Amino acid sequence: MRLISLLGLPFVAALASAATPFKGCQHKVKESIHGPPRGWSRHTSAPKHHMLELKIALPQPKFPELEQHLWEVSDPSHSRYGAHLSKEETDALMAPHPESLDIVNEWLASYGLAEESLLRSSANDWVTIRVPVSLAEEMLDTTYSVYKHAETGESIVRTTSYSLPEILHDHVDLIQPTTMFARFKAFKSTLHWANQVQPPVLSTSSGTITGPAGNQVDASCNSSITISCLKQLYNSVAYNTSATNGNKMGLTAYLDQYANNMDLQQFFQLENPSAYGSNYTFVSVNGGLNNQSYAAAGVEANLDTQFGFGLTWPTPGTFYSTAGEPPFDPDVLTPTDTNEPYSYWLDYVLSQPELPQTISTSYGDDEQTVPFTYAARVCAGMAVLGARGVSVLFSSGDSGVGDGDPNPATQMCYSNDGLNVTKFLPAFPASCPYVTAVGATINIPETAVSFSGGGFSNYFVRPAYQEVAVSEYLTKLAPGTYEGLYAPEGRAYPDVSAQGVNFLVVYQGQTIPVDGTSCSSPTFASFVSMLNDARLTAFKSPLGFLNPFLYSAGYSALNDITMGHNPGCGTEGFNATTGWDPVSGFGTPNFEKLLGLVLSMP
Repeated sequence: MRLISLLGLPFVAALASAATPFKGCQHKVKESIHGPPRGWSRHTSAPKHHMLELKIALPQPKFPELEQHLWEVSDPSHSRYGAHLSKEETDALMAPHPESLDIVNEWLASYGLAEESLLRSSANDWVTIRVPVSLAEEMLDTTYSVYKHAETGESIVRTTSYSLPEILHDHVDLIQPTTMFARFKAFKSTLHWANQVQPPVLSTSSGTITGPAGNQVDASCNSSITISCLKQLYNSVAYNTSATNGNKMGLTAYLDQYANNMDLQQFFQLENPSAYGSNYTFVSVNGGLNNQSYAAAGVEANLDTQFGFGLTWPTPGTFYSTAGEPPFDPDVLTPTDTNEPYSYWLDYVLSQPELPQTISTSYGDDEQTVPFTYAARVCAGMAVLGARGVSVLFSSGDSGVGDGDPNPATQMCYSNDGLNVTKFLPAFPASCPYVTAVGATINIPETAVSFSGGGFSNYFVRPAYQEVAVSEYLTKLAPGTYEGLYAPEGRAYPDVSAQGVNFLVVYQGQTIPVDGTSCSSPTFASFVSMLNDARLTAFKSPLGFLNPFLYSAGYSALNDITMGHNPGCGTEGFNATTGWDPVSGFGTPNFEKLLGLVLSMP
């Protein structure tokens, strides 16, 4: 396992002249997979005229320098804590070597792709081209096919291997879409439908129960979660955010998930009347829409905006809608087949001079469905956001250690390396060491939910900030526990958790309960946004990348979750226990305690 080598990439010393005969060059395999992941099968040959939007990643030789900045500005004990970088500074640290730019330009020009037909990222580290399958096959010495997913019926145009002229190998990190089959689904494990409108129970239950902070919480919060419940549970009832100190809260949506504004206002009337009439800033990325018809309302997008913006009001909210992978029908002339959406979203936000200080995302997929090179590049983009002072949070996934199935006879956790062995399936981007992954809890007193995604990355090594906490957890496991099923030296997740069951969401005019770590991430992110609000009001920097703080001091202000486990892959999964664990992380927020901590920091 590795993330990015800490050495600059070796560059070809002598570049050929502009007449480099790329077409006659020996092609060498750049990337290949053993076959499509489980559930995908080859359907037919890809139509030669079908248009592909290929994204070419050029190496970032200065990434180790950027990573060093990230560790320093995110560590409360470091003299540079909070000295976040500007867009111009991070662009310079992400930029490819000029030789890489030159030789890739020459290669593209040799296929008639001139500068005016290329799209470049802000740091010039990504180049996007639109070409028909026939040309892509010639450039990459490959054959594209249409692959169909057995469960969903969706189809995509992909290949299992591609090659590049050998002279290009040190100048291109990856090209996609080629070998990537990830679907990046929303992490909501179940959706309970109500036949009629159910007004949420707002503190009408007789009596209270003691919450994790020792305060009294409405007893109704044990059966349904509202804005009021979360503020009581996590001890922030007395805190009011500012609308004018520059703090912002960001939420992302993919896969045509639209946030319905009528539903949002109805939710505000029910759960936060003061916010009624307020709105958020809608940002379209790569043609993303926000269709306002009731039929187009998305449960995921409604959940995120209602709870994320409801908890943090009047902090200004930003909702990013990124056009993702459209359904591709191999039997009709579909105009284009795009990449998964993270790269487009990262391209967009990293090109903006100003960003929300807190951003939550509730989407992901099995790490092994994402080629390592691609996962490393997306993860590096998350590091850039952290270096710029953004707290980036992701849901940890809804399948426990893999598929959520404890039965060895029916479990579906198999490696995609040709060996087909049973293995735990970590989730990505939760497994990226530069994001804060959020697991899920249930009930009061809180226990970890069985679906709470957690485990150890097979791609990314354990970062130094979690060495002590994770080593301590591993010593508690009986020798040989799950041997061979997971990589104990990998980045461990989740980092933290929050409630994730029976969130009352307004959807198409009805109140329905929703479960999933999709509930947990915007919830924890909302409390982080409140902490950023307090720091900005005190003329301090935003918290930025949270994990070095959480693992060094922040954990002392979290409610430790010691009950529950996350079954999957024919096992009972890991157990929650005292301290950090791969089910609930360090636990759920105690806002008052966290507030005291973050205001005492420089």
